Amino acid sequence: MLRKNRKNLAFGRALRRLRKAKHTTQQDLAVFARLDRTFISLLERGENSPSLLTMLALCRGLDISLTEMAAEIERELADPP
Repeated sequence: MLRKNRKNLAFGRALRRLRKAKHTTQQDLAVFARLDRTFISLLERGENSPSLLTMLALCRGLDISLTEMAAEIERELADPP
């Protein structure tokens, strides 16, 4: 497990925002993306760093493009909480 860092936290906040915008629970996203719910929780809390394959699975589960996800991550990095 990786330390929480700025990029992991930004990814997690972006993922949570995208998931909630789709009115999807972590459990539903896990099923749609074929990932474990606890792994999604770790990602959203910035405690894990996703691979490209994980990001693609999340995009498939959220029915968004990788470009859309990247834009959300970039917005989060530009405007941290």
